[in-house]
Amino acid sequence: MAIDLPPGHAFDGGLAAFQAAAENHPGLPPVTHWNPPYCGDSLIRIARDGTWSHQGDPIRRTALVRLFSTLLRKEDEGFMLVTPAEKLSVTVADAPFVAVQMAVQGEDEDQALGFTTNVGDTVTAGPEHGLRFVPDPQSGAPVPYVHVRRGLEARLARPVYYDLVERVVIRGADLGVWSGGAFFNLGPAA
Repeated sequence: MAIDLPPGHAFDGGLAAFQAAAENHPGLPPVTHWNPPYCGDSLIRIARDGTWSHQGDPIRRTALVRLFSTLLRKEDEGFMLVTPAEKLSVTVADAPFVAVQMAVQGEDEDQALGFTTNVGDTVTAGPEHGLRFVPDPQSGAPVPYVHVRRGLEARLARPVYYDLVERVVIRGADLGVWSGGAFFNLGPAA
């Protein structure tokens, strides 16, 4: 990803400098405020299992995947890696992230379900980080997703989904789970 910026800019020096700047300034870059021109396909693919690859080769450096994940933005045209200087498309097989761990605090309506993604994000399901369930086209079984940030979601890994199912309750005619004061409907109880 070439970044053409004036000397002395925070991102001058390429990806290594950009990564160092990100490590020294925790938090997420303001990608929603950057409006660079579209520069083409990044040749980065995110597989259903959360594996990031470039030109078919897996990206093995965890820190690099984490860095790229902070630059990801969802647009009407699809997923984009965005820097102040350029925007590149990314192919995503399902969701850009996978929830690989769930932590539970409290019980019943006071329950809070915390999720950790494969790229290190942590969120607690609730009004700001909703859970949604989409029927699998082949089996009809619900596939769960949690909102992580800026319209980006994580699909729950199978073991996490099984942990979630253990927390399902009946509310009226519906099955669902409570988290962060919100009830997330899984489907009809019948």
